[in-house]
Amino acid sequence: MTPIKPLRVSAFDYDLPPGLIAQQPLPRRDESRMMVVDRKRGTIRHGRFNEFADSLDPGDLVILNDTKVIPARIWGTCGGARIEFLFLREFEPGLWSVLCRPAKRVRMGSSLRFAAGFEALVEEVGEEGRRLLNFGKSDVRSVLDDIGFAPLPPYIKRSREDLAARLMDLERYQTVFARKEGAIAAPTAGLHFTEGALRGLRTKGIDVRRITLEVGLATFQPVRTDLVTEHRMLEERYAITPVVARAVNTSKREGRPVTAVGTTVVRALESAWREGEVHSGRRATSLFIYPGFEFHVADRLLTNLHLPRSTLLMLVAAFAGHELIMRAYGEAVREGYRFFSYGDCMLIL
Repeated sequence: MTPIKPLRVSAFDYDLPPGLIAQQPLPRRDESRMMVVDRKRGTIRHGRFNEFADSLDPGDLVILNDTKVIPARIWGTCGGARIEFLFLREFEPGLWSVLCRPAKRVRMGSSLRFAAGFEALVEEVGEEGRRLLNFGKSDVRSVLDDIGFAPLPPYIKRSREDLAARLMDLERYQTVFARKEGAIAAPTAGLHFTEGALRGLRTKGIDVRRITLEVGLATFQPVRTDLVTEHRMLEERYAITPVVARAVNTSKREGRPVTAVGTTVVRALESAWREGEVHSGRRATSLFIYPGFEFHVADRLLTNLHLPRSTLLMLVAAFAGHELIMRAYGEAVREGYRFFSYGDCMLIL
């Protein structure tokens, strides 16, 4: 990574009318708009996601993130106060790292109560609302499946406890190819795909493969520094099988483009690149990609439209160039694109 000059986080700011933040998914996943950004030509054109396959050629490789979002948000009580909990990670059966809000009431040794007699004790108190909870022998995963809500991001402003929308969100804030449970946020570029879209890619002779990156706090971690280089990413776990690593390495040797579906796929592939190839295995990454980064694996990127000043926007700007991406975002605002998780997408060639 060799940035030409110190990058300020303010360079990744833009004005976004609140009305452009998508609050609901479209009736059909593949109805979303798709801005196509050509890096070589410096051009921007407007299309639809259902034209995605038309931008690829037979023999191209497409990589998806098959992580599965858990219904990680539930509510409980502590000393009579109602608390919102976001379940982050299971360290061992019954022992979970969570975020809680408001956190000040959830102290060391506190007893917590949830629906249906579900209880826990606070074993550790961490920073920024993090707690370690011990649920004993309770089957936490089953309870989350029964009463948990989709961990929608905070910019979706409707009620978090909307029972009428619960099942819709559990289905739509999840890709149709999700397999490996463990994420607390969706790999949103994948939300546009339908089973039909996947079949269309394969019918055209496009090689579709899957890796896993468990989307966690790092993906939506706010940047609180003035300089980009002072930000430190939290770790996220990823896994790449030997079969997929061979497919990627063969594509790179043969000059066939690799299309990453989402920033999480880019981070996993670039984290796994060592000594001229992608290595398989299960690892953790805190890779922070911003302008100046040298990409080795991804040749194209399908991605959603990201928050101002976010690490995701910085990654996209690293991939396509800061000036081109900020111009594209300005055009997306003028053209009324739908932003963020349930919004439209961008294909960078």
